[in-house]
Amino acid sequence: MFYIIAIPLTILILVFLGLAISVINLWVRALFAEAPVRIRDLIGMKLRRVPPTQVVLTYISAVKAGLNMTTGMLEAHFLAGGSIMNVVRALIAAEKANIEISFQQAAAIDLAGRNIVDAVQTSVNPKVIDCPDPNKTAGGMLDAVAKDGIRLLVKARVTVRTNLDRLVGGATEDTIVARVGQGIVSAIGSMSSYKDVLENPDAISRKVLGSGLDAQTAFEIVSIDIADISVAGVGQISNVGAKLETDRADADKIMRQAEAEGRKAMAIAAEQEMRARVQEMQAKVIEAQAEVPLALAEAFRQGNLGVMDFYRMQNIMADTSMRESLANSDDEKAEE
Repeated sequence: MFYIIAIPLTILILVFLGLAISVINLWVRALFAEAPVRIRDLIGMKLRRVPPTQVVLTYISAVKAGLNMTTGMLEAHFLAGGSIMNVVRALIAAEKANIEISFQQAAAIDLAGRNIVDAVQTSVNPKVIDCPDPNKTAGGMLDAVAKDGIRLLVKARVTVRTNLDRLVGGATEDTIVARVGQGIVSAIGSMSSYKDVLENPDAISRKVLGSGLDAQTAFEIVSIDIADISVAGVGQISNVGAKLETDRADADKIMRQAEAEGRKAMAIAAEQEMRARVQEMQAKVIEAQAEVPLALAEAFRQGNLGVMDFYRMQNIMADTSMRESLANSDDEKAEE
């Protein structure tokens, strides 16, 4: 009975001693570094599959930097899938730069997938972002058009500082670049002439900077500087306004030609209609003339017209025809 209890107990003690011996080196290092760690905590890390070496070394760095934390906090962050080294490095950098940030806040930023070290460094030392992003834009320039129709190519530099309070859930650099690009294009579009833009590029910067483009983003815009601005080349249709006017004139010309063709067609149709009506009137005249002999014969039969009356009428008609012929002959001579 004694052996049944003694053997498992002996094995348990040997295992415990083995674990203690494996972490005794870390315990001594922490002790002499004035960052003491209990041996049972080190053994617990071993049992929970947490690398005690990484936790202890990170804890020593934190204590030496004056940070207030425990190994339990580091172990919990590691088990949550975070990087304890990055969190402690970021906290040390923030402490040296007098930036207030708690361990919980830094751990939340790290667990959110953001680079907490880069965020703190950017908060201390602002970084510059190209607008537009040269890696995502073929020409590396913004294309804007002033009110006078002149196209301008613009490149800006945006200096940003990380806003740690909005880092979790805040928009990224792509949003900053998109907003600044939109603001620059809008500001140039509101200028009456491209000369105003070339003379005062800082006016564009001030207008865009005052638009609050960093709202709901993980950054705070420090400054917006116009790095390059130029008029688009001839091959790129620099004067968009002139081209639009030319296209509008060509369109008006085509429209007027179409209207003229329409009026011409209507005039031709009206002419043909008048000719048809003339033919119709001539037919009616011929029809009426055909009734004259019948009317004369009827007058002869009824005794309303005598032979002498008929001859006198014929003489009058012949005299009238002769006079018309003479009049036409005199008019032709006068024209010659």
